[in-house]
Amino acid sequence: MDAQTIQRRRWVILGVLVVGLLAIVIDNTVLNVALKTIADPAGGLGASQSQLEWAINSYTLVFAGLLFTFGVIGDRIGRKRMLVIGLALFGLGSLLSAYSHSPDQLVAARAVMGFGGAAVMPQTLSIISNVFEPRERARAIGIWAAAVGVGVAIGPVLGGALLARFWWGSVFLINVPVTVIGAAAVLALVPESRNPAPGKIDYLGVLGSVIGLVLLVYGIVQGGDTGSWVRGDVLIPAIAGLAVLALFAWYETRIGHPSLDVRLFRDRRLSASVGVIALLFFCMGGVYFFISFYLQNVRGYSPLHAGLLAIPFALGQFIVSPRSAGLVARFGARAVAGGGLLLNALAIAGYAFLGTSTPIWVLVVFYFIQGTGLGAAVPTATAAVMEVLPRERAGAGSALTNTARQVAVALGVAVLGSVLAQSYRSTLSPSLAALPAAARNAAGQSISATQAVAQQLGPAGRFLLAPAGTAFVDAMRVTTISAAVVAVLGGLAVMRWLPGRARRASIEEQVAAEVAAAERELAQRRGQARQLSER
Repeated sequence: MDAQTIQRRRWVILGVLVVGLLAIVIDNTVLNVALKTIADPAGGLGASQSQLEWAINSYTLVFAGLLFTFGVIGDRIGRKRMLVIGLALFGLGSLLSAYSHSPDQLVAARAVMGFGGAAVMPQTLSIISNVFEPRERARAIGIWAAAVGVGVAIGPVLGGALLARFWWGSVFLINVPVTVIGAAAVLALVPESRNPAPGKIDYLGVLGSVIGLVLLVYGIVQGGDTGSWVRGDVLIPAIAGLAVLALFAWYETRIGHPSLDVRLFRDRRLSASVGVIALLFFCMGGVYFFISFYLQNVRGYSPLHAGLLAIPFALGQFIVSPRSAGLVARFGARAVAGGGLLLNALAIAGYAFLGTSTPIWVLVVFYFIQGTGLGAAVPTATAAVMEVLPRERAGAGSALTNTARQVAVALGVAVLGSVLAQSYRSTLSPSLAALPAAARNAAGQSISATQAVAQQLGPAGRFLLAPAGTAFVDAMRVTTISAAVVAVLGGLAVMRWLPGRARRASIEEQVAAEVAAAERELAQRRGQARQLSER
């Protein structure tokens, strides 16, 4: 496909990439709506809260650990080819998830989906960076980010509608036709591209990052599950995970082709931008996890109604994301990204005021505010990362932002989910004292487990229902305040490190900057040609 054809089709190509992205986003939001159903022993798999956390985190950890590797493989074998392979893997994992017969099978199938997602995501931003010129790239990335908002809106509603008519596995089965259509469109319309000097694959680094993250997350989840943070089975894996991650970071600075180039973080703009993305998704991952239980277990909404309530969140993203580039041009990246983080903190703090009978419009308003904050901050931070790096390193930038996103979601679900579990168990303990020891331990795992035990006991268990709702709301309040503090601190840090509004450069300065950029690109290409000739 020649350059002129690519330029004519660039917006169509962007639409095709968005279809592949939608498959991944829809899956994540669908799963949140389906958590209560999957936890149901009768209609689902009877998964505990920790098993539900692993159903989310098995996907996100594999995704995060392999992003850089699949970015490099895409640079080597072709990004279009890698995109099609990733969509096929994601569809296969979705099929296996839909027909899982136990929580453990679901966790394993979700890991397969993580392989596919890791292969898809870095290729989308890499292709965007190669198809679009710098003057249009920020706008294209804004539209790409707006697709996340569309997926957030479609996923819960579609998932709720499916759960109202079909079994829980149908929420994963919907990914299969989306991935098939996406792969066919990629084959027909997307141009192939490669890095002329691709890096080597860092197998040891990939293994170390996955092992370190799994150990750390296991320790965090175990702490919330057991209600104690000073046990050996909590501290040993958590400390070992931190040690492995520290060793991984040291090792990555010593090799020529790292799976995660930690040296990129020397650029303060890049570091701050990645930090914005990580903080936003840390908070969003944890909040979305327990808001689903609040709506369905405490307020009694059906999965479909819970999904419809998520539309304002997606609407905020959809409205603001495409306009983020214009906001940055007017106010600067610091104001837009920092403001988005602070809006996010405001919304999360607002969830602390939700009770067992709060008017639901209050939640809707805070949903919209949080979506607006994400719509402003995420594309701004993503574009900043991509602008810092040269075009041939677009894959590294894409993988970096998505690694931050997925690791942050995994840690958000693990940390905030553990805070929620421990607080819930502590608050509900007096009400559980009348139960036998075995039933008491089972009922204290989560609000779904408490309600399941109450249902098994019949009329004798009804006394548990009201305290369970109150305990969950109290635990949610503690968790949201913790998340809001993290978001505020992140917003203040961003206001310190991201660049402000750029002054208007003179014509001479603009010409000098363009000449310098052309000279740097020419020197890089000469270096790549020299490397190829030496081989």
